[in-house]
Amino acid sequence: MKLLEYEAKDYFRKYGIPTPEGCMITDPVQARMFIEKLGKPIVIKAQLPVGGRGKAGGIQFADTPNEAKNMAAHMLGKQIKGLTIEKLYVEEKLDIVNEIYLGVTIDRRNKSHVILASSEGGVEIEVVAEETPEKIIRHLVDPVNGLRSFHANLIAKRLGFKGRKMRQFADFVMKLYSLADEMDAELTEINPLAELEDGFIAADARLLVDNNALFRHKELEDKLLSSLQGELTEREMEARAQDLTYVELDGDIGIIGNGAGLTMATLDTVMLYGGKAANFLDLGGGATPERIEKAVKFVLRDTRTKAVFVNVLGGITRGDHTAQGIVAARQELGSVKPIVVRMAGTKEKEGRRILKKAGIETLDSMEEGAKLAVKLAEGS
Repeated sequence: MKLLEYEAKDYFRKYGIPTPEGCMITDPVQARMFIEKLGKPIVIKAQLPVGGRGKAGGIQFADTPNEAKNMAAHMLGKQIKGLTIEKLYVEEKLDIVNEIYLGVTIDRRNKSHVILASSEGGVEIEVVAEETPEKIIRHLVDPVNGLRSFHANLIAKRLGFKGRKMRQFADFVMKLYSLADEMDAELTEINPLAELEDGFIAADARLLVDNNALFRHKELEDKLLSSLQGELTEREMEARAQDLTYVELDGDIGIIGNGAGLTMATLDTVMLYGGKAANFLDLGGGATPERIEKAVKFVLRDTRTKAVFVNVLGGITRGDHTAQGIVAARQELGSVKPIVVRMAGTKEKEGRRILKKAGIETLDSMEEGAKLAVKLAEGS
C-alpha cells in the first residue's frame, strides 16, 4: 500500500522525524488561509501515488496569499499520468543548503533491510544508480542484530558529515530504519532530505507498506479498500471485503482454484478449449468448508457465469472440505448452474462421494474438467 506524502509525513512525525509545517487541503481558499497563518512562502504539492510530480507540474511555489489560492485552483482537477489531483499538500518553503537521498528498502537477495544514501538528493535514485553508482552508499542491516548507532554514524561519515551534523544525520537514519522495520515497509525514503544551516528535515516522504502485513496495521487495512475505489470493479471491491482473492474477467465460466499457479493454469486450459473465464478466484492453501462455501456462492451469484469449474489439488486443502463447501453453497442459493469439479489429493475419495451424492460430477484431470465446463457453458 502506497501512502500519499501527507499520510507518510504523519507517520514520520510519530517516529520523531522532523518535517516542514504543512497540511492537506482540497480547496484553494485553504491554501490562502495556510500561507496567511504561516507568514512565509509555501510549496504546493499534488498528492498522487506516482513519482515525477515535479517534472509534470505537480509541485509549485507561492509567495503571497493570492498566489497560493490561484495556484491551488490551477492544480486541483489537473491530471498527472492519468490521475486527477483531488488533494494538495501545502507546507513551508525551506532554505535548503544541500539535498540528500535517504531510503530503507528490502534486499531480497540478502534477505535483509538495506540503507541507501546518496549526496545526489532530489534526483531519482534509479538515475543516480545508472549514471553515478559510486555516489550511492549501501549498508545491509543484520536481520538479527538490527541497525546500531555506530552503523548510522558510519553512513553519515561516508557522506562526509562530521561532528554535530554527523550525529544529526545518524539520528535520521536510525529513526527512518525504525519506521521501516515496525511498519513492515517495502520502501520508505526521503528525497530530498534537506540539509539546513542548523540540521536536517524531511522535505519529502514516501512510505510503501507490504499489503501482506496490513493485518498488523488496522488503520491502514481500512484505508486500503477506500484507496482502491476507482481501480477495482464493484465485484472486486466486494470480494476484498469478504477476504477473497478475486479478479474479474470478461468471460462466462467461473473459475475457482487453490493456489495462484493452479488457478492461472485453469484459466489457460479453459481458454485452450475455446472458453473464456469470468474470473480468477484463488482459495489459497488449507481452505475451510466455510471459506470454500463463501467462494462458490460468490461466483455463483455472478449473473454472467453459465458454468463454474472448481479445480482443487489437495494438499493441506482437503477434498471432503471442498465438497462440503460446494454442496452447502449450491443448496443455500438453490442454484441450478452446472458445477464441474476436478479433485485430486488429500481426502479425494471422501470428497467425490459427497459430490456424487449431491449430483455433482467430478473428473480426474484439469483438461477433462475444462472441456466439460466449456461444453456446459455453451449449452446454457
